[in-house]
Amino acid sequence: MANLIGITATIPSEVVYAAGLIPVDLNNGFITSDQPSRYIEIAERAGFPRNICGWIKGIYAVALESPDIKSVIAVTQGDCSNTHALMEVLHYHGMEIIPFAFPYDRDYDMLRLQIEKLMERLGADWGATLKVHKSMRSARRLLRELDEMTWKTGQVSGLDNHRWLIASSDFEGDVGDFTGRLEQFVEERRNAPSREPRVRLGFMGIPPIFTDFYQYLEALDTDVVFNEIQRQFSMPRSADSRGPSAEAHVVEQYRRYTYPYDIFFRLEDVKKETARRRVDGVIHYTQSFCFRQIQDLIVRKELGMPILTLEGDRPGPLDARTKIRLETFAEMLRERR
Repeated sequence: MANLIGITATIPSEVVYAAGLIPVDLNNGFITSDQPSRYIEIAERAGFPRNICGWIKGIYAVALESPDIKSVIAVTQGDCSNTHALMEVLHYHGMEIIPFAFPYDRDYDMLRLQIEKLMERLGADWGATLKVHKSMRSARRLLRELDEMTWKTGQVSGLDNHRWLIASSDFEGDVGDFTGRLEQFVEERRNAPSREPRVRLGFMGIPPIFTDFYQYLEALDTDVVFNEIQRQFSMPRSADSRGPSAEAHVVEQYRRYTYPYDIFFRLEDVKKETARRRVDGVIHYTQSFCFRQIQDLIVRKELGMPILTLEGDRPGPLDARTKIRLETFAEMLRERR
């Protein structure tokens, strides 16, 4: 399928669909594969250093191992700084690289310019983009309901919350099909009994590279009722976005998307949501060799609640040490309640 186009992080996917293309989130292709470690091995055999983020290696290998992906939209500002070098390597291998930059200061005019430059590059326009934007409303509404059923009634587990929200980064290549499957899942969960975990956790940071993270937490009788970045992929505040025009609504949606901007803007959202969801404590996940590890210093000073910082490197199950740390943290939160 020549109309597939890779993305290195969440971007205005409305533009991609409006151009008649199908976005493929390379991160999801990496971590949801049957053997994600194989992609790490491919990258390291190609010469990627050991002390480089596992997600960067995974994206590289997935892109090269996907013959139908000839182009990649790279988030060159607002995501990992290693993306620049990654794109140079992929360009060396013959892939077309299309840059997209989220302005650091969330400047409206600069963001709109980036969206319109992406339209021009892909062959889309505002009319087609707005049509796709409208078609996504049902899915985004259902994702908000799913998220509410996670923290209000416990009818949706932290794992299912994670799975569905993270998939909204590209709608798994088909907005209509995704919406249909999501609607069926939400309808099933509406009839499920309510439940209240003994410990209510928040998860902050990029999605974990551990393959059994949420399952292990559930075995400890704890549940994640707030997935920060995964929730942001679903554009939870899109319905609140306002502007003098439909085009401004789209731009505002991506200005309210917290992930690509500074830690203080993210913390505003985290503080609000952890209070609203009655979170007992937060797990702050950081990836090995990632600049976001430095932000943990600010998170710990600003968040004002118990925090457990976890670091992950390569895909795979939780190691014994991390399990013990999670058990201890959960027990401490149970005693505080």
